[in-house]
Amino acid sequence: MSSSPSPYYLKGSRMNARFNSVVGRLARYGISLAGSAELTVRGRRSGEPQRIPVNPHTYEGTQYLVSARGHSQWVRNMRAAGGGELRVGRKVRTFTAVELPDAEKPPVLRTYLERWGWQVDEYFRGVTAKSSAEEIAAAAPDHPVFRITVTD
Repeated sequence: MSSSPSPYYLKGSRMNARFNSVVGRLARYGISLAGSAELTVRGRRSGEPQRIPVNPHTYEGTQYLVSARGHSQWVRNMRAAGGGELRVGRKVRTFTAVELPDAEKPPVLRTYLERWGWQVDEYFRGVTAKSSAEEIAAAAPDHPVFRITVTD
């Protein structure tokens, strides 16, 4: 749903990849760091389950997944699959996902940055929870947001 000519994507450092691996593994075994969970989504090409740690975010009673790093592989897979699973230990929630249009993202992004900014600010190129409405709206095309609905 991005209107950017070339979709924004910021690959994490090796240290980031290791940290994400640990966070994902902890979530798989039932330890959630600050609300993190392990996302499983079917690969759009391989059909194999792909796993990545995410920070599910609740805004006005609805859950969302926000891609801080932009149009990443899990985002592309989610667009193709239309849903996935969130896991923390034995608790697995299957969900469907609908990507938000850019115009609907700003309030979700602002509250996401309030909650998770300490962890993701570097991926938002200077945009923070205290940024103006215009700055957050300008960042919206670079950060896909999915509204998720638990199906079980």
